[in-house]
Amino acid sequence: MSTNPSYVHFRQNQADLPSAPCWRPLERSVARWVLSHGGSPLLAEVAAWASFADGQGDSALPLRGDGIGRHGMRTLTATELAALTCEPLLSVTGASDSDVNNTPFVLDQDDFYLRRNFRNEVVVGDHLRLRRHGRPTVAALSTTDIDALFQHDRSDAAHAQREAVRQVLGTSLFVLNGGPGTGKTTTVLRMLLALSREHAALHTGDLPVIQLCAPTGKAAQRLAQALRTGADALRGHPQHPLPDAWLPYLESALSAQTSTVHRLLGSRGASNGFVWHADNPLNADIVVLDEASMIDLALLRALLDALPAHAVLVLVGDADQLSSVGTGSVLLDIANAIAQQGGAGLVRLQHSFRAHHTLLPINEAARAGDTATLFSALEHAGDAAHWLPLTSASMLRQQLALWVQALCSTLHNAGAFSAVPRDDPAMVLRALAALRQQQVLCALREGDFGAYAVNDAIEESLRKANAEYADAVWYPGRAVMISHNDNSTGLFNGDVGICLRDESGGMQVWFERHSTPTALTTDAGLRLVRLNPGSVPTHRGAFAMTIHKSQGSEYEQVAVLLPPDADNPILSRQLLYTGISRAKTRLQLWSTEPALTAAMRRDAGRRGALARRIR
Repeated sequence: MSTNPSYVHFRQNQADLPSAPCWRPLERSVARWVLSHGGSPLLAEVAAWASFADGQGDSALPLRGDGIGRHGMRTLTATELAALTCEPLLSVTGASDSDVNNTPFVLDQDDFYLRRNFRNEVVVGDHLRLRRHGRPTVAALSTTDIDALFQHDRSDAAHAQREAVRQVLGTSLFVLNGGPGTGKTTTVLRMLLALSREHAALHTGDLPVIQLCAPTGKAAQRLAQALRTGADALRGHPQHPLPDAWLPYLESALSAQTSTVHRLLGSRGASNGFVWHADNPLNADIVVLDEASMIDLALLRALLDALPAHAVLVLVGDADQLSSVGTGSVLLDIANAIAQQGGAGLVRLQHSFRAHHTLLPINEAARAGDTATLFSALEHAGDAAHWLPLTSASMLRQQLALWVQALCSTLHNAGAFSAVPRDDPAMVLRALAALRQQQVLCALREGDFGAYAVNDAIEESLRKANAEYADAVWYPGRAVMISHNDNSTGLFNGDVGICLRDESGGMQVWFERHSTPTALTTDAGLRLVRLNPGSVPTHRGAFAMTIHKSQGSEYEQVAVLLPPDADNPILSRQLLYTGISRAKTRLQLWSTEPALTAAMRRDAGRRGALARRIR
């Protein structure tokens, strides 16, 4: 009977298999793979830690200098570091990033990489560095032009927006950074008009091909609707409507397709690549990527690979909020790289047009990680903000009881508990709007302080308030969130709907989205989708959601719930800032002081060298 040599080698190395309590099965598989392919136990250990770091969003694992010991990995000795460089499965970078062998692992300066992360980072850096060189323009904007686009608004609040529109011309890469309510989409619309006029001037009157995209379907929908609303405001301004000369460029912007990044690139599935790539580029002259903080390193590489060299790329988002669930913090890295090179091609919007003025110091303190200022801002916010130190699940239940009382009143006033005629879209829209009045945002998904348990508690209280539906799954006023994209209904992951009772007593679940042939048209230009409860795609309750899920959304009143344990690794400044900045008028912060302090002190920044490669 013959013996498989590789199998024998694999078995011989099992005694040397490294391990760590935090490792997933994936990390142990990586370690086994290294040992079975001739790597040392040391390389197996480091490679497994690099896999773990990748799972935490890092593109690189630091072995020396800043960040050493990240995620709990032990510090390697000088002898071990020298031994790593001799591993046949590892390449060490030389004079250039491309000076590496085709090995599964790469050591670049002080950082250890999985090869795919290294290549993605290098290629993205190369693309963006080339785009920083700019391009010719023959259509600079005059002050008169800027005035026409901004209805003669020369206020301090509009200054940064005006500068963004002025500066975008002549660039191949532009970053528009800003928090919620700072007018990013308003600015994007005017940037598109300016870029369209510039393109026409350079191409004998031809209008550009514009592609609009976002990482999620929900974000893409919001972008499309916000641009339509902004266009209506431009055309219908009572004192300063958009001059006729700009109208063709406005129509060009409104005719642009809006989609997810995956759909724009023609995704063939997780392992089959995209229709559009470097050898088959997109048909695009201008590409706008909204919510760019949510895109990961690999997907940004795919987009940049497919982008024609002449096209303008505009990245829009909030670089200070949570990064993508995948690898990297690309928008933050790009913004930092541009800022360190003088800032040309980067504008940060800071004035909020929607948030209550007393909430702005709280948001800014959280963004900057200034704990003392945060506590001071909370103390002086009056009725706009309330900090409640919740130390136990019983205290949380008491607070939720008060929250549900207010929620019941909000839903009742919106008619969500009444019979809703099927042909009354205005009443349905009022009920849907009520769901945006108050929202619980949780740091965790599971456990007593997680979104699932909190939502269940809210739903139980709502059912008890109406004995008729005490044991029902579906009841008037129930809020649900779609958890997976569904092509058959046109609903996206993150879309929120409400269950309403019709005149016959039957339950219908209503969602608000863009065009569908069978939907009811509303005055807002939206569509209402009506489904029987059994036809609703995969969903969860929506009265409480994770802070991650809330990105890109805003609510009149927000309750941000942090776990009471200050050592919980989920806590970070970026998580806190993302949560509290969703509030427009009122904020409740449910957190112990140690947990809040820990969140402010912990930076969820990710390890990688993208900013350096861009520079």
